[in-house]
Amino acid sequence: MLNAECSAASSSIWQLWLAVCWCLIPTIGVAAEPERPNILWITIEDWSPDLSCYGTPGIATPHVDQLASEGIRYNWAFTTSPVCSTSRSAMMTGFHQNYIGAQNHREYDKQPLPHGIRPIPHLLQDAGYFTALLSSKTDCNFTPDRRDELFMGRDWRQREADQPFFARVTLSGTHRSWNRDPQRPISTADVRLPPYYPDTEFCRRDWANGLEQMQLVDRQVGDLLQRLEDEGLADSTLVFFIGDHGRCHIRGKQFLYDGGIRIPMIMRWPGQVAPGQVNDDLVSSLDICATVLAAAGIRPPVPLHGENLLGNSLSRRKYVFAARDRMGDTHDAMRAIRSKRYKLIHNLMPERAYCQYSGYKETAYPMLAEINVLNLQGKLTPEQAAFLAPSKPEFELFDLHQDPHEVHNLAGQPAYSEIQAELLGELDRWRSEVIHDQGISRDFRAVGVFPEQPPTTSVAEWVAQHQNDYDFKTVGLPGWFPTRSLDDWLRVRKIWEPYVFRDPASQMKRPAIDPRGK
Repeated sequence: MLNAECSAASSSIWQLWLAVCWCLIPTIGVAAEPERPNILWITIEDWSPDLSCYGTPGIATPHVDQLASEGIRYNWAFTTSPVCSTSRSAMMTGFHQNYIGAQNHREYDKQPLPHGIRPIPHLLQDAGYFTALLSSKTDCNFTPDRRDELFMGRDWRQREADQPFFARVTLSGTHRSWNRDPQRPISTADVRLPPYYPDTEFCRRDWANGLEQMQLVDRQVGDLLQRLEDEGLADSTLVFFIGDHGRCHIRGKQFLYDGGIRIPMIMRWPGQVAPGQVNDDLVSSLDICATVLAAAGIRPPVPLHGENLLGNSLSRRKYVFAARDRMGDTHDAMRAIRSKRYKLIHNLMPERAYCQYSGYKETAYPMLAEINVLNLQGKLTPEQAAFLAPSKPEFELFDLHQDPHEVHNLAGQPAYSEIQAELLGELDRWRSEVIHDQGISRDFRAVGVFPEQPPTTSVAEWVAQHQNDYDFKTVGLPGWFPTRSLDDWLRVRKIWEPYVFRDPASQMKRPAIDPRGK
């Protein structure tokens, strides 16, 4: 949106859509007692802290940078889950997704919230706030889940005079596919890839295209903030800016490495939060929920899992936790604990490949074709090839000070046995006492359900042939790996190439990749 590729009509739609906003969140632990603020909660999709204010090379995000300069930028903010519906379910309630039974991405059988828990917008509405969702997506794995069931309206302009508002908006551009930015194209020479990606021109261009899309989203953020200024609301509005989970790349989204769960988080509250702050505490997306309610003077019916960002407890937090469960029909389960220095990941299904079949990724990630080709050709480094192994270790332990990209697994090494035991003990306590973890069943694991070896060259082709032979919603899809032959991956890469390398002003549509290898 808002780029040279957009038609005049789409620009008009965006301007109309901007006739939406939101704000709410009373004050906590600061100076004098302010009036209840408006709250504007801006969420971007599928994006890590790949912003210029976080030091990412190549990109320019001046509007988000300005917001950060006017408030607090959190260096170490994390979501509770590395995919949208589970992460958003947690943020809509203030509780870890597993605790509320919302841990499976694309839940087939949504249930009402348990334990007396109510959605955050409902609590705010009861307290006199006007609640609005400026975008369309709720993406909750529980009921109620519809926009009109969760929010009162579509724009804060619908509120009564002097009524405070709580508004949420999702800017979806950073969710694949990505538009290029003709105003400020990014050269592949100006970007830096993590070492777990092959350093090819194809991978660099795909990475740079994502950064360009974020530049377009940054301008949308600027439009929202300008609207607050134009309507005289900037000084009375508490603004949050976050990502719903990590980047839409291999080893990012859907996984518990920092690329999947570390997010940007910025808070601005004029007169209550001093500008120009950088915070190094471990913070969670759930802390926004606790802060909003505390600022509004609301006591939730059930104590939330997050902490008030304006309180005094965050500096004492030792760990944050995250979980991954089913992704559509792709079955896997992982749990993670992270301190400032170490992370432990417990892979509950180590027999499965990291890159087992996912129709979404195989038809949306150009870099997945590139890395699979190089893997099958034996051209990856050990750090890159590890993620394309046919199975994974049960435990992964990383020293994040020495290994920020999480490529050297220290689990099982005697020198780290005490650290591993301590982290595992805390992780198990969180699983049993906080989220009441259900773990995984034999059906979920699909033990002995499928042939041991893939009878065809493509997992998706075999699944299409056997739609009536298996209950894939119960047992998931086969975990065979690799999911395609080398020849098929070469064909897919060739389809992606002109799209990845398209000109900044190109109108080329994202190609349709047949998951069956046809």
